[in-house]
Amino acid sequence: MTMSQRFLATLRTPLGIASMATLAALLFFAIFAPIIWGEQAALTNASQISQPPSAEHVFGTDGSGRDILLRTLVATRLSIVMSLTATVIGIVCGVVLGLMPLVLGGRSGRWLVAGINIGVAFPGLLLAIAFSVIFGQSAMAASLAIAIAMMPNYGRLVHNLAASVWGRDYVSAALVLGVPKRQIVFRHVLPNIRDPLLVNATLTAGGTLLAFAGLSFLGLGVQVPQYDWGRMLNEGISRIFVTPTAALVPGMAIILAGMTFVLLGEVLNRTLRTGAQRSLSASLLKKLKLSRAENAAEVKRSGETISTDESSDTVLSVRGLKVFAPQGGTQLRPLVDGVSFDVGRGEIVGVVGESGSGKSLTLMSIAGLLEAPLHVTSRSASFDGEDLVLSEEGHPRSLDHHFGTKLAMVFQDPMSSLNPALHVGTQVAESGLLHLDMNKAEAKDAAIDRLNAVKIPDAERRYSQYPHEYSGGMRQRAMIAAGLMGKPSLILADEPTTALDVTVQAGILKLLKQINEEDGTAIMFVSHDIAVVTSLCTRVLVMYRGRIVEDISSEELRAGNAAHPYTQALMATVPTMDSPRGEAMASIPDDADFSGTSPIGVIEAVMPPTGAVRLIDFEGAVK
Repeated sequence: MTMSQRFLATLRTPLGIASMATLAALLFFAIFAPIIWGEQAALTNASQISQPPSAEHVFGTDGSGRDILLRTLVATRLSIVMSLTATVIGIVCGVVLGLMPLVLGGRSGRWLVAGINIGVAFPGLLLAIAFSVIFGQSAMAASLAIAIAMMPNYGRLVHNLAASVWGRDYVSAALVLGVPKRQIVFRHVLPNIRDPLLVNATLTAGGTLLAFAGLSFLGLGVQVPQYDWGRMLNEGISRIFVTPTAALVPGMAIILAGMTFVLLGEVLNRTLRTGAQRSLSASLLKKLKLSRAENAAEVKRSGETISTDESSDTVLSVRGLKVFAPQGGTQLRPLVDGVSFDVGRGEIVGVVGESGSGKSLTLMSIAGLLEAPLHVTSRSASFDGEDLVLSEEGHPRSLDHHFGTKLAMVFQDPMSSLNPALHVGTQVAESGLLHLDMNKAEAKDAAIDRLNAVKIPDAERRYSQYPHEYSGGMRQRAMIAAGLMGKPSLILADEPTTALDVTVQAGILKLLKQINEEDGTAIMFVSHDIAVVTSLCTRVLVMYRGRIVEDISSEELRAGNAAHPYTQALMATVPTMDSPRGEAMASIPDDADFSGTSPIGVIEAVMPPTGAVRLIDFEGAVK
């Protein structure tokens, strides 16, 4: 869904209706109340002093005989305008203050951050009172005081958000290209931190309204003859036992206006947030529901059953796995289209294919690590004797108790997989504490043993080190050690050697092979390198455009017995010792099309051919 569609969908919820209704009322009174009731609210009547509620005066009159309700409505404009003025000034200055340390850099930037931290240490209301006394007693002085008081907190928020973006690779690339820092801020930083700042701004406006009313209540804000809700509260509190509504009505107005800004902030939050909470349109949800119903009907019709219990030779079995992504708000685009496969106990299955073929998505969907707007369905799936239920969010909840015990996963980038703030050993030992009923001492001993098992030198000392103190290969070994804390039946390895050099890569491959041989652990190994896959794996699944086009043993693949043209093309691109030197290596042209069918038995039911198979002769021509 687009942002406008999400906004409209949010407005149709009870939260959206309530926020828009209260906002419309607030805007109406702020704009029109002084025009309609301004003169009437200012009229004093000595004969109507401190009157109780009546038909003529709904909430009674104040100490000067003025209508409390009309004065409260008329005070809306000044209360809201001055609060929003303070909010805008404080936020703009806070954004500039938070970005300046990144732009200045060096010692100046560090001193500025220190100044922000000192400002955050002081209570905001205390700062507002202090600056209000310095600036004098007026509405504008109170607004400026509140703006200055909120600057450190907002500057700290902006700096923390911007610093996380400033360290990204695309910002570093822009700096290397000589892009001015000012331009980087507007082009790369602010667009990436905009959403949380907007949500926080609406919440800040509610707090500012309360602070401004507080200053007026103390006599530091709006002065006679002007009045706002805080001033009215100050005047009414002394007569609260005589005319309670004189204090209660402006107090309720402050609460309701503050709630309006909070509700608006929640509406913006639901509209702007993406990822796991992003919703799909009704038409897309209907299509997903139909897809799941068709899967269930097909399973019932075929009577297909999958056995992966301990007596079975199969540890993982998947049928009809599909991963969808929304396209254009009304269409579902299949990223993985009807994939089916089995993984035997003690088997190493490789998954190869070009980028975007669905290799990693397949593994991530099995592990339940895909989030909305991606959606996962399957006809059936079973792991180690237990059926997996892939929900519409793509999370197989039945796998939860298997993580850390029977199922392990090794990711592509070990640095991003380990928490940089925690010791490596603590992260390795965590699954022992959570799943294996170990105490801290037992979990530590087991973690050190696992680190030794994966050939981490001086494991006892390395246990207390942080991820940045490990090399890339050691971090990947530590991730494998964490998965080996239990007795995993299956390891899902998503390109675990991609970010490593050749010598370290060989060590990781040797380690995985050793784990497979000694413990009988099955492995699904995703890689772009078909040469590595054929040397490590016993069987290879070849993926092309979201489908498995060939399921072949490594021996058959090495012998050149591949049946599908795409598999043949991949093998033809692998250089050998007999490849002629001085000539360009074989490659697959970008416009190559291998759409077609491949008879690989019951493992995969490939869709009917969508076009003629085109073979490549690797010299630029198409056969």
